[in-house]
Amino acid sequence: MPDNWKKSSRFDRNLVVIGGGAAGLVSAYIAAMVRAKVTLVEAHQMGGDCLNTGCVPSKALLKSAKVAHAVRDGVRFGVDAGEIAVDFPQVMRRLRDVIATIEPHDSIERYTALGVECAQGYARFVDPWTVEIERADGTSTRLTSKAFIIATGAEPVIPAIPGIEASGFLTSETLWDAMASRAKAPEKLVILGGGPIGCELAQAIQRLGSQVTLVEMADRLLLKEEADAASVLTAALTADGVRVLTGHKAVRFEGTALIAEGSDGEVRIDFDDIIIAVGRRARISGFGLEELGLVDNGKVAVDAYLRTRLPHIFVAGDVAGNQQLTHGAAHEAWYASVNALARPFRRYRADYRFLPRVTYTDPEVASVGLSEDSARAQSVSFEVTRYNLDDFDRAIADGETEGFVKILTQSGNDKLLGVTIVAPHAGEMIAEWVLAMRQGLRLRHVMQAIHSYPTWSEANKMAAGRYGLARQPERLQRLAKRWFDWVRG
Repeated sequence: MPDNWKKSSRFDRNLVVIGGGAAGLVSAYIAAMVRAKVTLVEAHQMGGDCLNTGCVPSKALLKSAKVAHAVRDGVRFGVDAGEIAVDFPQVMRRLRDVIATIEPHDSIERYTALGVECAQGYARFVDPWTVEIERADGTSTRLTSKAFIIATGAEPVIPAIPGIEASGFLTSETLWDAMASRAKAPEKLVILGGGPIGCELAQAIQRLGSQVTLVEMADRLLLKEEADAASVLTAALTADGVRVLTGHKAVRFEGTALIAEGSDGEVRIDFDDIIIAVGRRARISGFGLEELGLVDNGKVAVDAYLRTRLPHIFVAGDVAGNQQLTHGAAHEAWYASVNALARPFRRYRADYRFLPRVTYTDPEVASVGLSEDSARAQSVSFEVTRYNLDDFDRAIADGETEGFVKILTQSGNDKLLGVTIVAPHAGEMIAEWVLAMRQGLRLRHVMQAIHSYPTWSEANKMAAGRYGLARQPERLQRLAKRWFDWVRG
């Protein structure tokens, strides 16, 4: 350790949290609730990506798109509204109104009232126990702390494709301001990347009036999800009019055209706008982490307790690189903050086994636990039970029968290993399975629970019932038949 890194015997704070997004807010909240002296440092907007450029605006956009689709689709249900007009500026104004309504939940005022000191500025480590906070007016403050949590989030990856800098590309962070001034959705939109962000934006903006082309280098969409779930979603996007090009690699830009190469050669895709959605990487530059020796190959290495190699500095959220979900960031924040504040008495290993994922397309794709591919990769023996929605009463009544509930159980018994749902309300339906798996319940317990008829959650019970139907005790049934034959005389 360098000579100028001298640990003080007294500290200004118990905890300093760098980053005011989901992970940082939850970390600071927990510290304040246990009466620790905590400072939360945010350079830009409280609420981070989720509130300002991610979850909140994208879900507001998806709602407008879903309404537009429902009106167009009304004739199928006996309601013909004729031609509709999408007021794109009003869509974007509503989006801003939604952010403004939710904003107080993540505000400086709220967290100050909770007992968190909120500092606006750029935080940079001076040594392992000291950060310097530089404010917009040029002034700065130094704080020492017993522990730190780095919760600086992530930023879009921009691939090194020839011509990309001159293409005028947008990202999930910049598209909102760019679209706010538009009189209508872009006529021709290309989205590069077939993950959750790319799929959600492709469907939403297509429904709001664009002709969208979705380009994915892999042979299918949603690589983290089950292949049959990706297949249903691909069909849904195609039905909406999205041009889906899987197995196509972006090779270069020629002005406002993307040249992609597939198995049949190169294809030219002209666009008015292009959104790059190929992934996100940890935001680690500018915080002094390199000088502390915490950065290796563009990542901050953490252990199972979310500690860096300096055991009083923890990481949570997207920057940790274990997952990139808002609820996952909050989940990690609990471990990071408790482990930081409970030292040296207690520590908790971060547990991701029951962390759900949801892609908010129509239909939604939700999952928890193992998929078939991940189970095979871990050499876990499993059985699959699948219930298709085309046989489900509520789906038939709602006219939304594309999808399924798939359950993975341990071979030979009904221990739950993983669940994937493709359905209009899959994000809500998956919660029952998260709870069941977290509490160690078996498939039979879900089947025994009373589900209201007809609700979408009843599909979970129907899927569980399919497991039992496939494993009927034939010997007992034969004995029962003999008994009932005998008692009839």
